Amino acid sequence: MIDTTERVFSIDSKADFSLGLLRNFIDRHRVLSKKYYDLRDMYKGKHLILLKDNNKPIYKPDNRLVVNHAKYIVDTLNGFFTGIPIKTVAESPRVNDYIQEFDRYNDIDDLNSEIAKKCSIYGRCYELLFIDEKSKVGATYIDPMDAFIIYDNSIRQKPLFGIRYTRDKEGVLIGTFSDDSKIYHFRSNDKGELIIDQEEPHYFKEVPMVEYVENEELQGAFENVETLINAYNKAISEKANDVDYFADAYMAILGALLEEKDIINIKNNRIINIEPIADSQQLEVKFLEKPNADTTQENLIDRLEKLIFNISMVANINDENFGTSSGIALKYKLQSMSNLSNVKERKFVKGLNKRFELIANVPNTPIGEDDLKNIKYIFTRNVPNNTAEEAQTAAELIGITSKETALSTLSIVDDVKKELDLIKEEEGHGDHDYINYMDSLEDLDNEIE
Repeated sequence: MIDTTERVFSIDSKADFSLGLLRNFIDRHRVLSKKYYDLRDMYKGKHLILLKDNNKPIYKPDNRLVVNHAKYIVDTLNGFFTGIPIKTVAESPRVNDYIQEFDRYNDIDDLNSEIAKKCSIYGRCYELLFIDEKSKVGATYIDPMDAFIIYDNSIRQKPLFGIRYTRDKEGVLIGTFSDDSKIYHFRSNDKGELIIDQEEPHYFKEVPMVEYVENEELQGAFENVETLINAYNKAISEKANDVDYFADAYMAILGALLEEKDIINIKNNRIINIEPIADSQQLEVKFLEKPNADTTQENLIDRLEKLIFNISMVANINDENFGTSSGIALKYKLQSMSNLSNVKERKFVKGLNKRFELIANVPNTPIGEDDLKNIKYIFTRNVPNNTAEEAQTAAELIGITSKETALSTLSIVDDVKKELDLIKEEEGHGDHDYINYMDSLEDLDNEIE
């Protein structure tokens, strides 16, 4: 486990930044990246059990099974978190139109989903903003093993430099780093020193790289259950080994010495018929079996599986009782994952706010400083909804809450204000028709009952 402080790079804002210092930070980041590569491999199914040395004799079973709980945890959490795309809305129609165009141009729903997934794998992910060949603002994500941000050491941790790097086919270190005005392209020379090839302005007035994090500890969603996942793989692999042991058990024939042809005949025909031997002990034919530890193994596997889901706080939606739960029971089953998503949402909003702050700095964009305060993000958890229960709730709220609040309890209504306008438009005149509409919901609920 790597300490959080080792995952954050910072310098004094007044310190001189040199290419030598940059090289030092890159070397530090490469050490950190080893952990990220391990997390990536685990998500892709390359678990520890597949990497261990084969120290068993050749005649013994050596199953190495991987039950990829890591991928399940990440995909389930993010299906719950961004399965329904995040909606970005602004009060100003002008700004709202620009946001919709920006989202469409950059396939933002997919981008947000990928950033959220990467955060759950690595604990963090980066978004790079740029001006493309069409003079439009583009956005893409970068894995944390390929990039990092250097912050100042103040309380607010202002980004000072955004670094991307890799190695080309010849093994030469190449990359870029950005400050608040320019992008610098660098590479290493024959001596391993970094040199700048070119520089260009970027127009964002700040470092055009945004960091998204899973949590304050910068830990991925399955990082705290790695040992449990490895133990589960070991336990179920040993279970498979035992099955092989029983399938290929040794046969013991005590009290008779068989010829080779007789042994072959027994193997082929699966029949034993041996004449008694005078003055010999009683003939005994049996299979050699290992002691049966089935119950112990099953208890261990069940316990590990429960611990994996409990500690990761991600619901096991494959539970046979999950699909038959009532609305309230389902909420309780999803409570832990909902709490986890709430933390993730607050961190994600911070990144989204930074995205539009940078965009607002670009000349000729319609987003002003005042507009930033009025940009809202709507997160909708991807859970199965019971429309009948919602209709009942909406009907019961009539006369207790506002019309808008009552209508907001219906998951099928995306935009409450728009829905109210549609109701008035279709039914004629305002409140009276709205009440008729809500009465129809109540009638629907009575029919269901």
